[in-house]
Amino acid sequence: MQNNNPTKLILTLYFPVLVSYLLINSPIISYFVAWFGSLFIFYTTILSPAAIINRDLPIHKQIMRPIFLTQLIFAGFMCTTSIFYFMDHLGYRYLTEINYGAQFKENEQTILIASCQRMSLLAHAALVTGMLIVQKPKIKLKSTQTFDDDFLIWLSIIVFGLGSICQFFPGLNQIALPLTLIGISCAAVLFVKGFIKKNFNYLAIGATIFTINFIHASLSGFKEPIITNVIILACVFFPYFKKLILYLAIPVTYVLLYFLPTYNNTVRQSWGGEVSAEEAQNQAFETFNSDNEEEIEDTNWGFLTRRLSEIEMFTQFADFVPSHHPYYGWEIVEDSFEGLVPRIFWSGKPNMEIVSMQRVYDAGVANKMSTVSAKTRPVVDAYLSWGIVGVFLFMLLYGILVQHLSDKSEQIFGGYELGCVIMFNSIFQGLWRGNNFEFMFNNIFWGYVIMWVLFYLLRTLKVLKPTFD
Repeated sequence: MQNNNPTKLILTLYFPVLVSYLLINSPIISYFVAWFGSLFIFYTTILSPAAIINRDLPIHKQIMRPIFLTQLIFAGFMCTTSIFYFMDHLGYRYLTEINYGAQFKENEQTILIASCQRMSLLAHAALVTGMLIVQKPKIKLKSTQTFDDDFLIWLSIIVFGLGSICQFFPGLNQIALPLTLIGISCAAVLFVKGFIKKNFNYLAIGATIFTINFIHASLSGFKEPIITNVIILACVFFPYFKKLILYLAIPVTYVLLYFLPTYNNTVRQSWGGEVSAEEAQNQAFETFNSDNEEEIEDTNWGFLTRRLSEIEMFTQFADFVPSHHPYYGWEIVEDSFEGLVPRIFWSGKPNMEIVSMQRVYDAGVANKMSTVSAKTRPVVDAYLSWGIVGVFLFMLLYGILVQHLSDKSEQIFGGYELGCVIMFNSIFQGLWRGNNFEFMFNNIFWGYVIMWVLFYLLRTLKVLKPTFD
């Protein structure tokens, strides 16, 4: 790690936060200061000479550590995607003014958007602060690996298979997803190793598992599984093809943002049971083959302003609490701890989906008659619980937790590749963006259990052995 002053770096992160709050009476300017503030934090903590980064690996070979990947995804979605919604609010569409000659006037919504952007920036700064506080100069490994790359073949096949089987049993969902994600990460690593080493076995097995999962994700009607697969593949290829991945980043992002919204909207027709997922997929491809440019642009703009960014939902909650509903205090946290109890031990356990959606209905964010699941995110639940103070304190703890789990995974699994790339970023992938408290607490707790079970299993099988120093 560089000999930079962590206290000075941390204090620097709050400069744009302070400026944005000093400009609270000019909501448009305040919003843009807060928006650019997140770009400032990205630069300061990743690219600037003042950045504090472990030097046990070159930077391009550790990009899946939290200060890089988790920060970029979490704050990227939370802070930077709001620009589309705000530009739409100002009367722009695809950077083109649509209200020609009409002078924009600030209103209550402008103030709410700026307020939520400021809180998002504060959350970003607190998240990174937590990471920097507990980040170790050097991760002391407690295990050494006794296996060669062939082990990843068996690990990927076994855990992916077990995870796929567990998905058929509703009571095993907490186990199914982490195991499946471990298998996918192993497959991505194998695919890259096969490509680099020209090893056909690695290439074939890795590509097969990854392709099966990608096809399944493309039929789900959700955007996140597809985006997640692209992110994982890009990250594991990045250490070997830095320039190529960077060159492809913008065009691939453009293609995803252009095709994904319309594609998913069409595939979701299968949810009603009228057509199969495969038939809906074919209809989606036909949409792009036909002359539907205006329809595609309308769908994509709606996606960019209201689904890629969740700031509109945040403003609705900020308008609801505390003006029409007092802060929830410990209520959401208490419900979340109740959710940790397996239903087999508590037959009367409340349905966490219903519990978590109730505050969404109360705030008018979604209607009970709709099929949408508009779950809150960590920053929103922190605000609903304790306001701005809650946002800062919870996101500080969030950053500490993410960094600790990543470091612990590397320690016990014997290094960055197995510990961080495969285990941490699979078992705790939900922390990339976070979820509502009820689901997130559950994922963290049972993910922690799964992490240690896998560690002791690999130790018992002598795949890992303790270090003696």
